[in-house]
Amino acid sequence: MTLLDGWTVVVTRPAHQSAALVAQLEAAGAHVLAWPTLTIEALAVDAAQREQWTPDRHDWLIYTSVNAVEHALRLWPRPQTARVAAIGRATARALRARGVDVDVTPPSGADSEALLATPTFIGVQGRRILILAGQGGRETLRRVLVSRGADVCVAELYVRRPITPAAARLAELERKLSAPQAMVMATSVDVFAALLRPLPPELQQRLMDKVLLVPGERVATAARAAGWRGPLVVADSAEDDLMVAAFVGWLAGGADERA
Repeated sequence: MTLLDGWTVVVTRPAHQSAALVAQLEAAGAHVLAWPTLTIEALAVDAAQREQWTPDRHDWLIYTSVNAVEHALRLWPRPQTARVAAIGRATARALRARGVDVDVTPPSGADSEALLATPTFIGVQGRRILILAGQGGRETLRRVLVSRGADVCVAELYVRRPITPAAARLAELERKLSAPQAMVMATSVDVFAALLRPLPPELQQRLMDKVLLVPGERVATAARAAGWRGPLVVADSAEDDLMVAAFVGWLAGGADERA
């Protein structure tokens, strides 16, 4: 018997980023429904922005996601003089896989607060910092770095667009949620909101009785505020292995008997 036998898992990552997670869950015995809630689209970068955001014009580059890595390296070559920080381990791996050395990654956690707590980003007076991000992201990183005396520029390179599922897909989700043991993953507040938004009220209510696996308290807080009634399992970050390990650990504690 494998770890997740009998469980149906709804994976909400963007389609181009979910294959490894789906394979890991299926290898553990789960029945997986790939249910991407967002697509990632590049934003146009004009000549003036391209010049302003040239990586080596800055002392530090902060990559806030794997998507930021992918879109930045399509526009500019690898940085040569700027130092590099990654918001979390998955982003750091994506950079190293493309030949970019990473100078700073938070020792734990994978969010703005974790990076801001590192010694490097406490003393940033006079530093020129470029944040590579998606449109409409959190302001915490920029705001705190500016308050600490840094000269901060934010390069918005991509946009997350919600997916509206067709009627047949909604019917498929409804069938999957009829399984006695079903879990839903939501890897960010945006993903969670895009998961709920297009669902008919009845299906939304059924979903909120299931187990929800999230990476950290920010997403858990959003779920509670939305009225989530089912069990909440909180992982340390959105990395595939840590998300799966958190769920397996929850099951090992006998939680599957209460789900």
